[in-house]
Amino acid sequence: MLLGRLGLDTARVPHGDRHGLLWLDRGRLEVEDGCLRFVTRAGPEGGATLAPGDYQIPHQSVSAVLLGPGSSVTHDALRLLARHGCALCAIGEGGVRLYTAPPLLPDTSALARRQVELWAVKATRMEVARRMYALRFGEIVRTRDIAVLRGMEGGRIKRAYELAAERFGVPWRGRRYDRANPDSADLPNQALNHAAVTVQAAAAIAVAATGTIPQLGFIHEDSGQSFVLDIADVRRHDVVLDIAFGAAKEATKRPESIDRLVRRRAAELFRRREVIPGLIDAIKSVLVPREQDDAPQAEVGSTTDAEPT
Repeated sequence: MLLGRLGLDTARVPHGDRHGLLWLDRGRLEVEDGCLRFVTRAGPEGGATLAPGDYQIPHQSVSAVLLGPGSSVTHDALRLLARHGCALCAIGEGGVRLYTAPPLLPDTSALARRQVELWAVKATRMEVARRMYALRFGEIVRTRDIAVLRGMEGGRIKRAYELAAERFGVPWRGRRYDRANPDSADLPNQALNHAAVTVQAAAAIAVAATGTIPQLGFIHEDSGQSFVLDIADVRRHDVVLDIAFGAAKEATKRPESIDRLVRRRAAELFRRREVIPGLIDAIKSVLVPREQDDAPQAEVGSTTDAEPT
């Protein structure tokens, strides 16, 4: 870091005042003269998000960098990001996979502490579960029995499968999934399996970005990714179905694997519908409802995708 940079080498911009996520792919993330830069030669024709160029990255005003395929990162870049509390997540195309994400090292533990407080008491754990179902189905759920909630979910999801299949013109004979042999399922069911994985990756990015605790779920319990699964389910009834049945329809016209078609469609939908920023907002809303907006807020500020300048 150059001397005399007005204290920028030790500055800490609160995450609440930062931009949210910065998407980069097909380039090299490095440091030059104390500044983070991203160099890409691919361009949109090569599948890159950015036009070819040498971009300075405002690492002090970004909460997390999402680094996509075809990218490399230097040790100096990792050091600089860590010094300024900016997370680096290695992701699949468009966020359809999360390969690694070091801790965000947020400047406040408010959201994680709030999650623990709500999870630790059965009554408040149920309240959060009800808020999650309300987000999914757009109505207040009256019951306070988790088994009843799960039953309601099953019936609504079954009907949602039928409506999505009808909308996309895909034959549908019901949900079937053999964990021992997932490829034995028909095309729509295979697409649903792959689509669920992509949305779980998006939820994992959102959980990493907010510094919340993956293991402490409010609906799911046994998995080490229980809270990730909870948050992924917020978009299960719309995004997952649109990805899966759209890809199944496309598979009748393209000689490509259903996994590849699902990933491509998921990446496009994640961008267009701002799925990951929406999941970040969902985490905040279920843990800190609007009536508690005066409580300490989450670590990530704006959830709008930022572009380097």
